[in-house]
Amino acid sequence: MLADKPNTSNMTKVSEKKKTISTKVLVIDDEPEITDIIETFLESAGYEVKSENSSVIGIERSKTFLPDLILLDIMMPFMDGYEVCKELKKDVKTSKIPVIFLTGKDARSDEGRSFQVGGDLFIKKPFSCERLLEIVKMVLLSMNK
Repeated sequence: MLADKPNTSNMTKVSEKKKTISTKVLVIDDEPEITDIIETFLESAGYEVKSENSSVIGIERSKTFLPDLILLDIMMPFMDGYEVCKELKKDVKTSKIPVIFLTGKDARSDEGRSFQVGGDLFIKKPFSCERLLEIVKMVLLSMNK
């Protein structure tokens, strides 16, 4: 669960500041409430956002949408985020896309594992939408996007 849900006044402020950003973000999380909040907030900041609540469909969507960044939950049914990341890194189309893991898990071994499979950052839930936006901007800047 996110620490805060975006409120209308906060989103209006972000919308007023938004520039024309053609940056694409894919959110893969099995909790629709989380994907809806993140999608709404990042769209209000000017990003083009697609969400998937299935890890398997998320992999397929990444190959057609070709996002500039993927926000990926670790704990999902059928295929966890680690396996999703491994699959993304094997494919030429998606191997260079930065992946930020979003998780309620806290163990250091989980953080280490996220980097071993090709993740770029590990963010522990709950987090604020504002903090997530800062991290998204930072990762994209570091990738020269």
